Amino acid sequence: MARKPGSPPTSHAPAVDHDVIRELAKLLEETGLTEIEFERDGVSIRVARHSNAPAARARAAEVPVAPTVTVPVDPAQHPGAVASPMVGTAYLGPAPGARPFVEVGSRVKAGEPLIIIEAMKTMNQIPAPRSGTVIQILIEDGQPVEYGAPLMIIE
Repeated sequence: MARKPGSPPTSHAPAVDHDVIRELAKLLEETGLTEIEFERDGVSIRVARHSNAPAARARAAEVPVAPTVTVPVDPAQHPGAVASPMVGTAYLGPAPGARPFVEVGSRVKAGEPLIIIEAMKTMNQIPAPRSGTVIQILIEDGQPVEYGAPLMIIE
């Protein structure tokens, strides 16, 4: 247990709440997470587990098979993510009210326009970096975007 940086020092150390630690450890086991942190009143508790592969395999043999839970993947970490090359306002089509360049399910070829990003009153077409199918569009028309922000995913 650690005092959060910036919190005022206390004259006595807070008591360790073993029930909270047990609940956090139980939550780690139930969710398959490797680390969890809880903070209350300037005191944080971090519970982590580091398993090695043989122990995990042995444990898997003992545990009955449960339904798998799919955890959403961070779009920025997806190998098909198309990141914004600049800061600006993203537009899905060539003009207001016009049909978007691409939609979910669209097949694209490398170099075809995907969106337009307006930066400093200049309209910049953002081309497809690779050929594939658009499986997800992560922005709305007219949405501000940051450099490196995921715009869409092409597989």
